[in-house]
Amino acid sequence: MKTAAFSASASGYRKEQYMLNVGKIEEGFVLDHIKAGNAMKIYHYLGLDKLDCTVAIIKNARSNAMGKKDILKVECDINTLNLDVLAFIDRSITINVIKSGQIVEKRKVSLPKEIRGIIRCQNPRCITSVEPSLPHIFYLADEKKEIYRCRYCDERYEANDSGEL
Repeated sequence: MKTAAFSASASGYRKEQYMLNVGKIEEGFVLDHIKAGNAMKIYHYLGLDKLDCTVAIIKNARSNAMGKKDILKVECDINTLNLDVLAFIDRSITINVIKSGQIVEKRKVSLPKEIRGIIRCQNPRCITSVEPSLPHIFYLADEKKEIYRCRYCDERYEANDSGEL
């Protein structure tokens, strides 16, 4: 990823190009093409803050296709994490699986059929409102329109205006 620095010269400022290098990982995965600003949300929803693994978070990286994007590099076994939530947060994410320092597989994400414990039912009459121990479970009701509904009361999930889940 290229970034620019400015240095003083006799004629004013000149732009110098240099590379920001983030170390390569041997075993793990890279989440690429994350919409700018979503990396920390993904970091928390994947539970990476609770794991003892190396994580590099790159925010607002330049992208020809997206303008700006975020990238997450994670050095741990990809099978230890539930990546279903990724497509729910951002459908443009690409998962690059790394083995022996090389990309061995590229995956596109797809909407999960069910989401547990990520979003909450807003219906005050839903059983989850009075039974806090029940998990919040939503099923994919309409894949084309990306509509999820509560498993208990069938309330439609609506993202709020701030983009929070």
